[in-house]
Amino acid sequence: MRVVIALLLAVSLAPAGLRAQESEIPNVIRDQISAFQADDFGAAFDYASPTIKRLFGTAERFGQMVQNGYPMVYRPADVQMLELRDMGAARVQRVMIRDDGGRLHFLDYQMVPSEDGWQINGVQIVRAAQVGA
Repeated sequence: MRVVIALLLAVSLAPAGLRAQESEIPNVIRDQISAFQADDFGAAFDYASPTIKRLFGTAERFGQMVQNGYPMVYRPADVQMLELRDMGAARVQRVMIRDDGGRLHFLDYQMVPSEDGWQINGVQIVRAAQVGA
């Protein structure tokens, strides 16, 4: 009987712990966007996964890529978190961003766990046909 109770308790607590960790994901994304808005590319780069850091090498090159390729992330007018999906050990956070021209953009942030918490491992712009997916 004790084994059954212990097992039920462990199972019931696991999702709560996972939800608590996942609740950090929107904050990581918001904090990185805030760093971009302050032109603090070093701080923004800190939220990137080791894979992204190796790919770009420096915070300055990373910042240039975001300015040129993701201007809606660099200077958003509004940011809203939408659904969070599992992708193996990673999670995908859908984000809706309104740019300063009033246009809506949907982006999928791939988030990976690390010793330092959740980190951003890539961002994909979601095209209109994928938005309802």
